[in-house]
Amino acid sequence: MSSPDDLAGPKQKLFEARTKIFPKAVDGSFRRLKWALMAVTLTIYYVTPWLRWDRGPYAPDQAVLVDIAHRRFFMFSIEIWPHEFYYVAGLLIMAGIGLFLVTSAVGRAWCGYACPQTVWTDLFVHVERAIEGDRNAQIRLQKAPWGPAKIAKRATKHGIWLLIAVATGGAWIFYFDDAPTLFGQVVRGEAPIAAYATIAILTGTTYVLGGLMREQVCVYMCPWPRIQGAMLDEKSLLVTYKYWRGEPRTHGLKRAGPAARRPEVQDQGAEPQGGIPSLVALAANPEKAPRIGDCIDCNACVAVCPTGIDIRNGSQIGCITCGLCIDACDQIMTKIGRPPRLIGYSTIADETIAGEGGEPMHPLRRLLRLRTILYTLVWAGIGMGMLFALGTRTRIDLSVSQTRNPLYVRLSDGSIRNTYTIKVRNMENRPREVEIGLSGLTGAAMWNDGGSRETAGPTVRLKVPADQVARTRVFVAAPAQGPTRQDVTFTVRALDQEGGQDTDENFFERPETGQ
Repeated sequence: MSSPDDLAGPKQKLFEARTKIFPKAVDGSFRRLKWALMAVTLTIYYVTPWLRWDRGPYAPDQAVLVDIAHRRFFMFSIEIWPHEFYYVAGLLIMAGIGLFLVTSAVGRAWCGYACPQTVWTDLFVHVERAIEGDRNAQIRLQKAPWGPAKIAKRATKHGIWLLIAVATGGAWIFYFDDAPTLFGQVVRGEAPIAAYATIAILTGTTYVLGGLMREQVCVYMCPWPRIQGAMLDEKSLLVTYKYWRGEPRTHGLKRAGPAARRPEVQDQGAEPQGGIPSLVALAANPEKAPRIGDCIDCNACVAVCPTGIDIRNGSQIGCITCGLCIDACDQIMTKIGRPPRLIGYSTIADETIAGEGGEPMHPLRRLLRLRTILYTLVWAGIGMGMLFALGTRTRIDLSVSQTRNPLYVRLSDGSIRNTYTIKVRNMENRPREVEIGLSGLTGAAMWNDGGSRETAGPTVRLKVPADQVARTRVFVAAPAQGPTRQDVTFTVRALDQEGGQDTDENFFERPETGQ
């Protein structure tokens, strides 16, 4: 640095204007995989709220529903209540570990195939390509002056983008209420204001992020490219340009025959032209040809990249490992008669081995290593634990809280009475009758609202509606002799054939001796 102006002077550029990217269409195995995953993920997102699931007459019949009003989450036969939020936490943990597993195994495969930003951007790009044409046509249209044809194409493109964005925001709100009912309310203008606000926000974000910003979200806004560095190692599969095979690059010399790939540089009989032997000389003396790489510097890999990077420059933050550059390069290699996978999934360790002339390990074998195995075991362990908890959980829940004002009441017969608020949660889709009992308190009798000391007994009964929480006030009377605070256990037991019970700990208060 010769002066401070080198960093802060008027000529220093701290911002680089965006260069619009026009991805070229390509066909191949990875492109078809992206088509399939895009169809699956979009279908799941748009169709799931409309699926029905019969849970009986007392529960909603929407297969997947986040019922905020009743604080429950339904997913087919699974029903999660607020006190079971640990299941949701477990799913989030599994999602995080699964993302770590995928990244350590195959790099940013999530980003390249299943990330919502990638899926919707890919959809928007296909709409743009269908209206404006492929890469070259889009570049010409971009440079063309504004006229009726350009305005019509741009208006049509942005109109379809907005329709997709509106459908995206609309589909999201259907997860939080009965989809057919809410759809009718939205169309008639009778839906809650929160529904319209949600649609507007998601429409704007989908349109801006998927249609206008595109690769800038992946490169600048998303934190995952920065985090993935800690998840990757030299044995992670990444989209890689095989430099040891592709370099030095040439233009149109690949048909000179296998001898042109000899490592020895022999110039006898071949006149150099600009440092590269002529095709005539190579054809006349193929055994004396210098070594040349398979890459012909056609830039096909750059043209198809949705983020506009050059994979030949090595691993970089803009690469989402979508594999489209592999398809494009394979097509070129086929045309010039060279083996495919000049660009392909490989690891840093294998590239080092191959560059030294060794035999790299098969990519699938690279997946079976300690790191990925540990991630898999942890991920599977959490999943199995949650399945076990779901299969063994009770469908009835008891919550007891003592009324603190007053702590106790002395009755006319000398006994002490405490009051408790009891909540019984029925997690079945049918009404149930339950019995509430008490243990740990000798000589205790209990009754609830509507009863009296004369009608008290060792238990009280309560009818709990389907998929609801019943609340009742229970009075407990016990002899005055005993500890000032005595631990007690409340038990609720279902009286139907399926049965089931739950307990909750509390305490019984008495006045101090002499009071």
